[in-house]
Amino acid sequence: MAKVHGDRHRHFHFSTLMLRCAFGILIVSMLAAYISNRVEIANRQQELSSLQAQLKQQNEENEELQRVLEGNDDEILERIARDTYGYAAPNERVFVDMSGK
Repeated sequence: MAKVHGDRHRHFHFSTLMLRCAFGILIVSMLAAYISNRVEIANRQQELSSLQAQLKQQNEENEELQRVLEGNDDEILERIARDTYGYAAPNERVFVDMSGK
């Protein structure tokens, strides 16, 4: 009879050990999934901020082009002369920012 009681105890101990191992594996896999998701979220947020910066730059360029389209011919020609050829109006001083900013 003592042997039957010992087998039950051993079986109970083995079942408890297996349950604890399964629970540990579950916790580790959930932790790994959580960390993986956090890394993915950080990457996506960085990508989003980069795309938002590109969108802002494109919108500014679109606004500038819209102003050019709405301007008169003299303003357009003056802008081309200034930006493309470096011309200035008579008695006008042009300062060039050499800081690179």
